[in-house]
Amino acid sequence: MSFRNIIVGLAIGASTLGSAFAQQVTRIVVPFAAGGGTDQYCRILAQELNKQGLNVIIENKPGASGILAADYVARARPDGHTVLVSSLGTLASNSVLYDKLPYDPAKDFASVTQIAYQPAIIVGRTDLPYKNIKEMVAYAKQNPGKINRASPGAAILTNLAPTAFEKAQGFSTTHIPFNGDAPALQALLGSQIDIHGTSITGALPYVKAGKLRVLGVMDGKRLPQVPDAPTFKEQGYDMEATLWYSLSVPAGTPKAAIERLNKAVNQVIADPDFVTRARAIGMEPRGGSPEDLDRFVKAESDRWLPVLQSLNLPKQSN
Repeated sequence: MSFRNIIVGLAIGASTLGSAFAQQVTRIVVPFAAGGGTDQYCRILAQELNKQGLNVIIENKPGASGILAADYVARARPDGHTVLVSSLGTLASNSVLYDKLPYDPAKDFASVTQIAYQPAIIVGRTDLPYKNIKEMVAYAKQNPGKINRASPGAAILTNLAPTAFEKAQGFSTTHIPFNGDAPALQALLGSQIDIHGTSITGALPYVKAGKLRVLGVMDGKRLPQVPDAPTFKEQGYDMEATLWYSLSVPAGTPKAAIERLNKAVNQVIADPDFVTRARAIGMEPRGGSPEDLDRFVKAESDRWLPVLQSLNLPKQSN
């Protein structure tokens, strides 16, 4: 066989493998209930990946601050077809806040890429006696135990950042964890809770409808989607917290499968039309290499884990 025939044969073989990979269903596992901000963004991402010829579906596995979803993916076949939407909670803070995990964040996953980020916010009902964070702090100090605060999970940054803020400012709220933004927002709209640590994505329709109010944005600048909502810094508080989302696969997944996913995802999130759609719901796309994600997770862990340890929160069981 000639050298040319060998090259042609290898190319055909690689193409066949690529086609076979695309034909199999790839599950992107979201650790929150359907309808929340992360779920919305991942469904847009899945739509675009499917246009590239991949067969992608979203699978929601909410519960236990992402532990159920992370354990599910960690035990899945390492073939690149089961992908976890990972975050600070699943890759770092769960190890501090739970007495035992069914998976090892450092050993059971391989990085694929980052996919997006957005600042954390606090939203509240419009009938509350406070309209911003500064007024809420004053109210909480004068009325101990009167504020019920929700989050999409105990180990999620939208709970941890407010908890750290409360400790720094000398007040507390009653934390009520939910299995994602969607059920927490429904509880907020139903007056079962008062405020909610979240992102703008899930809350935006209700804010625009005048049903909810953004009390504060944990970023250095205001959100373009809600330009009237003040930042924490504008209200005199040095508080920033960025929610970020990434994709991880089971450890042992072949490098070729990881590279294939990485390339496809980065191609989608670099597209201007996709960026416009993402920003419309409050997400800022961000990609990169697996190595970029590894470095980022380490930096975020080095930043937040000492903060969480300083809170002396009781260990939870799952």
